[in-house]
Amino acid sequence: MTASERRHVSRMAELSCVIDNLEPVEIHEFEQGQWFTAVPLCMECHRGQEGWHGTRQRWTRAKMDQLKAINETHRRLAT
Repeated sequence: MTASERRHVSRMAELSCVIDNLEPVEIHEFEQGQWFTAVPLCMECHRGQEGWHGTRQRWTRAKMDQLKAINETHRRLAT
């Protein structure tokens, strides 16, 4: 990870979950090593049964997909 990527991930770690606004968060990379398209997720939205690595029902209920999650993350970082 580069210094710039570390700073970016550190800033994301201060945010709440992009799906349900819970904390603490884990940083999820949609593609390994692609830190600037990663998003902050609580454990349930990330690794939980209904999370990204499960059925993705939490994502479906929130009407969220990868692109929307990345956009929301960058919006939050910009404000």
